[in-house]
Amino acid sequence: MREVLSELLGWWESGRTVGMATVVRTWRSSPRPAGATMLVGPEGDAVGSVSGGCVEGAVYELSREVVDSGSPVVQRYGVSDDDAFAVGLTCGGIIELLVEPVSRDTFPELDRVAAAITAREPVAVVSVVEGPDDRIGRRLVVWPASTSGSLGSERLDAAAADDARGLLAAGRTDTLHYGLDGERRGEGLTLFVASYAPPARMVVFGAIDFAASVARIGDFLGYHVTVCDARPVFATSKRFPGADEVVVDWPHRYLRAELDAGRVDPRTVVCVLTHDPKFDVPVLQVALREDLAYVGAMGSRRTHDDRLARLREAGMTEEELGRLSSPIGLDLGARTPEETAVSIAAEIIAGRWGGGGARLTTTAGRIHHEVS
Repeated sequence: MREVLSELLGWWESGRTVGMATVVRTWRSSPRPAGATMLVGPEGDAVGSVSGGCVEGAVYELSREVVDSGSPVVQRYGVSDDDAFAVGLTCGGIIELLVEPVSRDTFPELDRVAAAITAREPVAVVSVVEGPDDRIGRRLVVWPASTSGSLGSERLDAAAADDARGLLAAGRTDTLHYGLDGERRGEGLTLFVASYAPPARMVVFGAIDFAASVARIGDFLGYHVTVCDARPVFATSKRFPGADEVVVDWPHRYLRAELDAGRVDPRTVVCVLTHDPKFDVPVLQVALREDLAYVGAMGSRRTHDDRLARLREAGMTEEELGRLSSPIGLDLGARTPEETAVSIAAEIIAGRWGGGGARLTTTAGRIHHEVS
């Protein structure tokens, strides 16, 4: 919904009804992830995508039917379904969609959800996607300290709110299963939790040319990018237009303060590009002892060996050192700062989704990896 929020909110504010299709579950090589959204506006405008073009035509017609009927439906498309194959889902995956009418009446909290997303404040939207017909599409909006709406019972609302907050804290969109009254070991209800958490952070240490390219590609990937360096003459916003913020501070001191303030979480990636032991060794001592998504350090093989020796002398364990990606990036033969940034981004993406970095033409099986 984040990608189509401005259009959706505009129609909602005008008092009109929109057909909204959301990917709630996927199997195999689905073209779009859970949470991808497509809108069909009051004048027939199509905004967004749920399948990269494979089944958009069928979803468009279904969305218009849902607006006319006023009743949400759950629909599955995949190659195992002859009808779905006929409308073009030939890429080998299966997607399940919640298609619902959205208006001031059906989604009264939308403006508050939009405000939270715009302000980068955490909010989750929980919807019933499997269960009795009168429950399909029922919605609970969950903020860290409050909720709005109902899934059908107080006990279910309480259980779903607790579990949704857990997913929200991790920035995860997922499905939950309960009994009809919220029994955690029960069956009969499947809920889809769309988490709108603040963007994950990328912290780049070292205000060098390579950092400017890494900041740009981090921004492109959706990270909130911070560039930090202790040298004020180099750490300037003008030199790093791709960064959300540029901080003048010693790297280890800044990272420690951000951790203590709760502004760094397990989704955070850290790129150490300093090339200077007095900067990189202390910050790596902090970073490698924390639960972070990725910690990489730039340097030659000789620099890498020297850095490991210094970190061992500082008391780092082999387990902690095993979390370090150094030399940073995948072997792409990169030479320029821009190419190196692509190499670093590729390693971060591979780590996030379980990829091996090999050419797809040399591999077999599924393209998209299962990630727990």
